[in-house]
Amino acid sequence: MTEPGNVAAATTVHGDHLKQILEAALLAAGQPLSHAQLGALFSAGECPPAGAISQALKQLEDDCAGRGIELKQVASGYRLQVRQSLHGWVSRLWKERPQRYSRALLETLSLIAYRQPITRGEIEAVRGVSVSTNIIRTLQEREWIRVVGHRDVPGKPALFGTTKTFLDYFNLQNLDDLPTLAEIRDMENLEPELDLEPAPPAADVREADEPAPQDDES
Repeated sequence: MTEPGNVAAATTVHGDHLKQILEAALLAAGQPLSHAQLGALFSAGECPPAGAISQALKQLEDDCAGRGIELKQVASGYRLQVRQSLHGWVSRLWKERPQRYSRALLETLSLIAYRQPITRGEIEAVRGVSVSTNIIRTLQEREWIRVVGHRDVPGKPALFGTTKTFLDYFNLQNLDDLPTLAEIRDMENLEPELDLEPAPPAADVREADEPAPQDDES
């Protein structure tokens, strides 16, 4: 039985109030929130009716039309973010120059994204040069790639695939949202997307490709 002091808390949340709660949570989270995480905001007595959260998210998306922010659905859920067409201006708030990524890193990431699961040796076979240890380390530290298994051949080389973090960063819900290879004219076109945040300090990937060490997988 609901205690008298909790009558307000036990009232089902709906309508504009529900939309406001979701908007506040998405602003405060700093990361995408799934339907389950948004549903967990409410106690049993407050739980919105079935479909109410989806409806409120759609209303919130419509409310953002014509504004500087947008509601975006990515692999991990929903997030409120700066509209992509405005990144050039908003990025001037940060004085530190964004990390520039090498063409080698972009090519390696693209091969993993489009041909996963793929081994380091297979990447090197396509590119025709050794893959720098720093490149693989940086992609793993950014949590854009992970080891998803091992190829059943001598040496059991690691198989790499992309992560939800990779999809989230590039505003993708799943791998089907990747542009087709025919749409990718120049690898440098991806670089503005990668310039939004500084790279982890542990790795420097601006150098040219280096020969793979003897104990590296090849």
